Amino acid sequence: MENTSEIKQKISKEDKKLLKKQNKARHTLLRHEGIKSVSYATQNLVIANGGLGNGMNRQQLREILEVFGLVEALLMPPNKPYSLVKYGTVEEAKKAYSLLSGKKIMLDDLNQSITLYINFVEKVHWEDTLPPTLPPGLLVIEEFVSSEDEKMLLENIDWTTDKQNALTSLKHRRVKHYGYEFRYDDNNVDKENPLPGGLPEICNTVLEKCLNQGFAKSKPDQLTINQYEPGQGIPPHVDTHSAFEDEIISLSLGAETVMDFKHPDGRTVAVMLPRCSLLVMTGESRYLWTHGITPRKFDVVQATERQKVGTVSSDTGNLTLNKRGTRTSFTFRKVRRTPCNCAYPSVCDSQQSNSAPSAPDSDREALRLEQEHVHKVYEKIAGHFSSTRHTPWPKIVEFLLTLPEGSLVADIGCGNGKYLGVSKDLYMIGCDRSKTLVDICAEKKFEAFICDALSVPVRSDGFDACISIAVIHHFSTEERRMATLSELARLLRPGGKALIYVWAMEQEFNKQKSKYLKDYRNSRGQREKIKAGLTQEQFNDQMLDCSSHTAAYSEQAMSNLKDKQCNECQIITPRLPVHTNRTLFNSQDVLVPWHLKSGAKVIGGPAGTMKSSEGPVRQSESSLVFHRYYHVFCEGELEAACKKMSNIKIQQSYHDQGNWCVILEKL
Repeated sequence: MENTSEIKQKISKEDKKLLKKQNKARHTLLRHEGIKSVSYATQNLVIANGGLGNGMNRQQLREILEVFGLVEALLMPPNKPYSLVKYGTVEEAKKAYSLLSGKKIMLDDLNQSITLYINFVEKVHWEDTLPPTLPPGLLVIEEFVSSEDEKMLLENIDWTTDKQNALTSLKHRRVKHYGYEFRYDDNNVDKENPLPGGLPEICNTVLEKCLNQGFAKSKPDQLTINQYEPGQGIPPHVDTHSAFEDEIISLSLGAETVMDFKHPDGRTVAVMLPRCSLLVMTGESRYLWTHGITPRKFDVVQATERQKVGTVSSDTGNLTLNKRGTRTSFTFRKVRRTPCNCAYPSVCDSQQSNSAPSAPDSDREALRLEQEHVHKVYEKIAGHFSSTRHTPWPKIVEFLLTLPEGSLVADIGCGNGKYLGVSKDLYMIGCDRSKTLVDICAEKKFEAFICDALSVPVRSDGFDACISIAVIHHFSTEERRMATLSELARLLRPGGKALIYVWAMEQEFNKQKSKYLKDYRNSRGQREKIKAGLTQEQFNDQMLDCSSHTAAYSEQAMSNLKDKQCNECQIITPRLPVHTNRTLFNSQDVLVPWHLKSGAKVIGGPAGTMKSSEGPVRQSESSLVFHRYYHVFCEGELEAACKKMSNIKIQQSYHDQGNWCVILEKL
């Protein structure tokens, strides 16, 4: 048996270990959340590691806390790993502080445990605030159908093969179409090819009610039924303007869920859709805001009366975790027969067809452009690209070295990771769209993962700093660039900073020329002009002719073209000019050539070869050139985009070697 001194020594070590973890939790909350703990006893406690963000639900936490006394108020902020509680007396709070800190808790519905760390706090903002305002034009009508109608509708869905109606089994849900099939390849319907049978008769009562109560102007002729199992969802999207009329109405049956709405400026609203409720989207909420369902098994929702604690409401409402069930949605739409003339031309595919030819006509075209001229290109040139990216830029290094020791930093679009190893005093993690570049980071023993900068799968408010170096200019619409900026802001904790670099239209600024901008007289083109005996005007005409070949020739014509300069051109998206490297930009939306060195490996083919419509071609026979899409920023454009976000302020903006740069701080 252990003697008394050994027991005391063991207890002392355990107390020291607990105290160390409590102090760590205190510093983390102060640094990342601005929550200041105090060394004396109060009625208020902060519970680190016990919040909605790490799986603790309100009912379970309430039951744990009430053991020690009367809980007057409980604040569980959404997506945060901590909670705040107010006891009726200081003595009750002291008892909870003494017995709960270091206590292991097995989470309900999850096969894992957490350890709670408790500290006293002086002030908590318990006052009520208004709930988030719904997007304009959005309505949620609860109990629109009865439980009997819900049962009838669900029982009449035939999920077996149906010759008359389109049945689709997607990765994240089951889908069935009536009236017209919605084609996910082009996000539209074939208006000249309706499905036989029309809409099910069992929907007539629901549709008549919608018409009588003014939720639809005319009877819908298209129905999509989606079935979501727990953990399934649907990506954020806007229903194609040219495909459907204004009103979109959707019944939620079987289970409730949370649908996320997002404005292009970064504003987000999480909307609860109860069972048997009707969602109505018109106007701005239908045409401008994206809507989607995040794939997860639990939602942060408003607590029921039984789950609420005390009479004082928190500043984010009485929130808890709700386990998802199987939800089925009936979404009714009216197929559009004339072009859309809504008030949102920047996101309207009908109206963008008449816009400037240099910009993509729709989000779908933007995605295709980026896939072909950003994602695929970097995947093919990754090795050669990495070999040219080895020296960190001084001002970026300066930004990183000014961060406090131990800062958590995200490099969004990290490439080969040349900034991930700048300082051992920082904990840096990178992500990139290119798998090959991420593999190169792994070879260097850097932490990096694959993802799109539009949607980084990391919790909000988690980073002390972010950097985005030469990434945002690869997004081909203003909305997508704005969404990427908003994603950076989301990742930052309050007070966190982001450094952003994008290519500048102005390669010469304040009489200083970018080191990447060569004197035209020494360029390869000028030497070719001299050899050919051409005047400058003749040479320019020849270059224009070559650019027109690129846009006009078919793939077969291009493969047969003998002209050396045009042989270097790959098939590119028409209407976008090809930039001449190391010269001034003449357009904001351009394709920039990447000349692959002889012998460089191309991903997707043997080293030293490229692929064409005629089969493999040796590099000695044809020069390898890939075209990357860029939107180069004019002076003030990046700052103006950043100012659209209400939760950040610009600390600094500057021009650095042909780049516009900003440093942001999250408010």
